[in-house]
Amino acid sequence: MQVKVVAVSRSVKHGVGKIPQDEIRLLEGLGVEGDAHAGKTVQHLYRMKLDPTAPNLAQVHFLHAELFDDLAATGFTLEAGWLGENILTQGIDLITLPTGTIFEIGTDAVVEISGIRDPCKQIDGVARSLTKALIDRDAAGRVVRKAGIMGVVVKGGLVRPGDAIVVRLPAEPHRRLEVV
Repeated sequence: MQVKVVAVSRSVKHGVGKIPQDEIRLLEGLGVEGDAHAGKTVQHLYRMKLDPTAPNLAQVHFLHAELFDDLAATGFTLEAGWLGENILTQGIDLITLPTGTIFEIGTDAVVEISGIRDPCKQIDGVARSLTKALIDRDAAGRVVRKAGIMGVVVKGGLVRPGDAIVVRLPAEPHRRLEVV
């Protein structure tokens, strides 16, 4: 299966949901043009309270469309943008990627994967108990967060549904994604 963009979304307001768009523009070192989470320093309200000068490692939020199928099997019906993702992908298990993975998206955009998203209780505003459904444990008992991954824009460009995503893994040894 080809790795590709299924949908793109943004929102000028802070909150969980974002509005699907025909295209979004990624801005180098900032994130999604016109999105509340774009900026050189942290833009998530909770993290801003901790340290407003911290670098923004969550400029772009990616979520895999296959998660919607998994959640539908447990009774949740979701649509693009509802979980706050900027880019909904297909064909890759995002949460298993290592830190530093590079995504080349469409003809110009390049994003470096910086970490994993920690699902917050605001997600329960989308559907009751959804936050709990986005957290699991692996065979070793480690917490598995399924709410997508975050990245930093290395090179800007337009991103549209249907765009191919080329995935480039970093040199080994690979580092597991941590919450950003």
